[in-house]
Amino acid sequence: MATPHTSDAAPADAAVQEEHIRHRRPYGSVLETIGWTPMIRLARVARGIRTPLYGKADFFNPGGSVKDRVGMPMIESHERAGTLKPGGTIVEATSGNTGVGLAIAAALKGYRCIFTMPDKMSQEKVRLLKAFGAEVIITPTAVPHDHPQNYVMMAKRIVSETPGAVLAGQFENPANPAAHMATTGPEIWEQTDGRITHFVAGAGTGGTITGVARYLKSKNPNIKIIAADPMGSVLAELWRSKGEGHPTGAPYKVEGVGQDCIPLTLDMSVIDEFISVSDKDAFGMARRLTREEGIFVGGSAGMIAHAAMNVARRLDDPDACVVTFLCDTGERYLSKVFNDEWMRENQMLDVSPTTIAAVLGNKDASAPAIVSVAPGASVRQAIRLMALHNVSQVPVMDGAVCIGSVAESQLTSKSLADPKVLDQSVSDVMDQPFPVVESDQPVESVAKLLSKSNRAVLMKKDGVVQGIVTRFDVLEHLMHR
Repeated sequence: MATPHTSDAAPADAAVQEEHIRHRRPYGSVLETIGWTPMIRLARVARGIRTPLYGKADFFNPGGSVKDRVGMPMIESHERAGTLKPGGTIVEATSGNTGVGLAIAAALKGYRCIFTMPDKMSQEKVRLLKAFGAEVIITPTAVPHDHPQNYVMMAKRIVSETPGAVLAGQFENPANPAAHMATTGPEIWEQTDGRITHFVAGAGTGGTITGVARYLKSKNPNIKIIAADPMGSVLAELWRSKGEGHPTGAPYKVEGVGQDCIPLTLDMSVIDEFISVSDKDAFGMARRLTREEGIFVGGSAGMIAHAAMNVARRLDDPDACVVTFLCDTGERYLSKVFNDEWMRENQMLDVSPTTIAAVLGNKDASAPAIVSVAPGASVRQAIRLMALHNVSQVPVMDGAVCIGSVAESQLTSKSLADPKVLDQSVSDVMDQPFPVVESDQPVESVAKLLSKSNRAVLMKKDGVVQGIVTRFDVLEHLMHR
């Protein structure tokens, strides 16, 4: 390959020079800036893999995604057909990015936009569409593709009820894959000097992978086209079964890719392989691209890059060239993929288990590590000791061994019922001893030991009890985590 440069190289190749020249003159409109997005070597996330891996960074488009490429072509197809008149309304079922591409073109053309979106899409996308003046209608995600509340069916109904409205039709409009055959495919071919051997992309509408595949295979039929698909989408299963059967699919979190049926804009015959990717792997790769490559992308780009890296590793060929698609910006997923709390709630964030020693270490350092009482002490002394140190329960220690426990609430209740209890020995009224756990035991397993009747555990290290962790301590840790 002539010049797809690594991230450490100077931008001196011909393609970059042409791009620099391209930007030296003003543009007539923002639409002229769409396309000719950079290609970047993913050298860090693919460290140790001999096969070169590149990402086509389509988040450099003005609307932040690959879908900017199809907005104007789809609108113009309706204008040529005479179905869209001046002052008309563009309606589309979108996961967000196609809506932005349409909204940018519509803003310059003077059209009204109405978009339907499934409720699993991020709030950033909803707000972005509204910022362009679009009307956004949210529909339920968990309905069949032919249900009236499905976002595609809802868009079609709005068109039928709105005078002068057309459905942009990214799922069936041939202008969608045609735009990629005319622009994205040639760009990739030129940027790799024709040495691309494998192209990896997702399939939502199928427009990108279909258009690019048709162009690349027209240049070199041996180029392999690989589709990354979310686990839960039916596309991979339908491709593997050659369209036989009726897979039902399952819910998944990654946005903008996968389907519950085959769109008309997806040509399955140009695809050589499908790779299914979990939400966790998709989001994990999106975060890795951001933190290791400085490339801020969303979950679908993470999904595709994860599949592409597996392809590159499997090939193990320095003469091969794998190109993946970085389809949109991570700014649309700040409340989800890049939100640790959301990732934890959805069991998609690997975290090292916190030990009970770490919880103990976060307690107030000014207080004693452990407040205990001897079995021969009086109840009166035990209550005063707990009040002095502002604790609710203490272990009863006979030397280094916990033989029982007392709680302030229980001692107070017993003393109020019979004041003579105040002068009894703690050993006469104590409850069962607190469990003793090792310092490296995970918090989650310790939490299972705590109950209403067992309010604390003692932490032991090197055979010596070194502190006490209460139900409240563990609860406070879990809340702050």
